[in-house]
Amino acid sequence: MSERARLKGYFVSGTDTGIGKTFIGQHLIAELNHKHPSVKVRKPVESGCVPDENGNLLTQDGDQLFHANNCRENLGIVTPFRYKAALAPNKAARLENKTLTLDDLESAVRNNITDDDLVLVEGAGGIYSPIADDGFNIDLAIRLGLDVILVVEDRLGAINQAMMAVNAIQKQINIHAIILNQISEQTDQSMENIQALKGYTQIPVYHCTPAGTITQAVFHNI
Repeated sequence: MSERARLKGYFVSGTDTGIGKTFIGQHLIAELNHKHPSVKVRKPVESGCVPDENGNLLTQDGDQLFHANNCRENLGIVTPFRYKAALAPNKAARLENKTLTLDDLESAVRNNITDDDLVLVEGAGGIYSPIADDGFNIDLAIRLGLDVILVVEDRLGAINQAMMAVNAIQKQINIHAIILNQISEQTDQSMENIQALKGYTQIPVYHCTPAGTITQAVFHNI
C-alpha cells in the first residue's frame, strides 16, 4: 500500500462493467450526506467520453456523481482523466499516446481531500479490470486504504460472480457491503439471490431495486 495515510470512505466497484455502479453511487452519496458534514466524490478516470463542440471530452458517470453531491468542488477535480475510446482506461489512454499509472490516479483522488472529508470513489469496470498501466481497480482501492462496496447485478449467475470476487478481494482488503443491483423490472425474484448470498458470506448484503430503493441503510454504522 502507498505510504500515504488511508483515506476515510469507500471504493465502489463491481463484478463487471455496466452493472450500475454510478446509479448505486448516487444513492449512497445522498445517504452519506445525511450523516457526514463533508462528503467528496471521485471518478478519477472515465473512458468512452463524448467530445463537445469545442473538442472537450464530457464525463457522464463523473457528472452524475458530481450532481449527486450537490456540485461541490470542480468537475475537473472529480473526473480529471477522460478518454474518448470506450475501453479499459489504460488502453484508451494509449490510443491517445498517453500513459496512465496508479500514481496518477491516487494523486487525483487525494487532490483536495482533507482529514475531515469522507470520500466515495468509483472505479472503472470490474474490481479486477485494468484501470492503469500498472494495476487493477483493486490496486487503487488498496493504495487509498478504502473499503470496497461491491456491486453485483441481480441475475442468474450472481452468486458465482459475487463469491469469486469476495474470495479474491478479502485476501487483500476489506469489503464493507455487497449490493445486489436489480437492473431489470423483469428479474425473476424466485432466484432469491439476496437470501442465498446472506447464507454464504458474513458481509452485509443489500438489494437495490430499479427505483433506487435500497433494502436497508448501508451506512448505518457510520
